[in-house]
Amino acid sequence: MSTRSPRPVDVLVGQNIRIGRLQKGLSQTELGEGLGVTFQQIQKYEKGANRVGAGRLQQIADVLGMPIPALFDGAATAAHDSPVQTARSLLAKPHSLRLVQAFDKIKNDAAQLTILHLIESIGESAARRGSRGRKVA
Repeated sequence: MSTRSPRPVDVLVGQNIRIGRLQKGLSQTELGEGLGVTFQQIQKYEKGANRVGAGRLQQIADVLGMPIPALFDGAATAAHDSPVQTARSLLAKPHSLRLVQAFDKIKNDAAQLTILHLIESIGESAARRGSRGRKVA
C-alpha cells in the first residue's frame, strides 16, 4: 500500500483555511462545530492531509466570511515545489499572523524598525546556534 503525499494545491487551500480561521479568531474546534466536523478533521484540512470537497469548501468559505476563490489565493505558485517559503506558508505558522497584526498596530516607524531589527537579530542568532543550541561551524 502506497502513501499519498498531499498535492501542493491541497496544502495551499489548507494554509488559506488556517489563515482565514485565525483572522476570524476561531479555534479549530469552533470552526469544526460550524461545519459539523471534529477539530481533528479541521487539522487534516489545514495540513492538506485530507482534501476538501466542493460542498465543504462552500461551507468553510461561508463560516469564515470569505469568497471561495480566496481559499485558492497563491494557487498559481502552488504547483511549483520550492524550497523557499512563501509569505502565505509563513503566515500559516503558529503565531505568525498574530505577530503581523500586532506589528501593524504600531504606528511609529522608528519603533517598527527597532522591533524588526530585534527579531532579525534573534533569528540570525538562533540559526547560528542550530536546532540544539550548539554553534554551527
